[in-house]
Amino acid sequence: MKKYNWGIIGTGWIAHDMADALNNVNGEIYAAANPHKEALDAFVKDKKVKHAFTDPDEMINDPNIDIIYIATPHTFHYEYIKKALNAGKHVFCEKAITVNAKQFDEVAQMAKDKHLLLIEGFTLYHMPIYKKMQDMIAAGKFGEIKMIQINFGSLKDYDPKNRFFNKDLAGGALLDIGGYATAFAMSFMNEYPESINTTVKFFETGVDEQSGIILKNSQGQVAVMSLSMRAKQPKRGLVSGTKGYFEINQYPRGTEADITYTQSAHEETYDKVTAGDSDKALEYEITDFQKYVEQGHDEGELEKSRRVAHILTSIRTAWGMTYPFANEK
Repeated sequence: MKKYNWGIIGTGWIAHDMADALNNVNGEIYAAANPHKEALDAFVKDKKVKHAFTDPDEMINDPNIDIIYIATPHTFHYEYIKKALNAGKHVFCEKAITVNAKQFDEVAQMAKDKHLLLIEGFTLYHMPIYKKMQDMIAAGKFGEIKMIQINFGSLKDYDPKNRFFNKDLAGGALLDIGGYATAFAMSFMNEYPESINTTVKFFETGVDEQSGIILKNSQGQVAVMSLSMRAKQPKRGLVSGTKGYFEINQYPRGTEADITYTQSAHEETYDKVTAGDSDKALEYEITDFQKYVEQGHDEGELEKSRRVAHILTSIRTAWGMTYPFANEK
């Protein structure tokens, strides 16, 4: 496989993890950008990055860079994606890829028109356990899939000024962790939901602190999601069918599925399936993305993100929650 030059925008914790993964896969990182020179210098030294830019726009336009990785707060994703695509770069962007469906549709169309790859950083799309479970579902092991339940709860420190609670930075549980829950649900629902029911408790800053969400499609499949930012929950996804169910814990980077087969209402048997390595989650993402670039198509991954983006926007619309910086009409 061809070696690709990556440029990283942002030097927060996820950028640190991605840099480690890039070094493991490619052996080096071509460039990194951050307007805050002190943070940039420390990142470049620690991760052995070849080139440093205090101006992200300058890095984006470097002709030697093939892929731009965006690891900034949500509010900056849309503009950086557009700049990178206009510069002829493939883009790997952390979730949430955009703050609403309108922005998503615009950048997705840009990528298509320019014949460039645009992908969102959902690790669960790349973990080997999901391919195994999909194969088992296709083989009829769980019968007809009926119900999906997903929990994801963080216990963030009480700090109204933190970005997690800042409406001007697209804070709230939905964009921070709700994308993962929705991506899990859509991985096992046969079609896009026809109805979305939801309730929310807002934090004092106006962002969503916790919510309950129910998705239902025309086939009667139901997904129930529980999200929180001030109450810890397990990262747990459960898929239930007419012949059994399986549960994946730590599902964003899951490696095990605990299975219960229900031969009848009175008889159960148990199994466990394992696949992959959670420590290599970002390496799986990088390897798959570089494969997409090489083959010229993403195997439907951006379409999965489109569904997630539209569902998240529909949920916020039901809440009456908008972001002050985004044109959401």
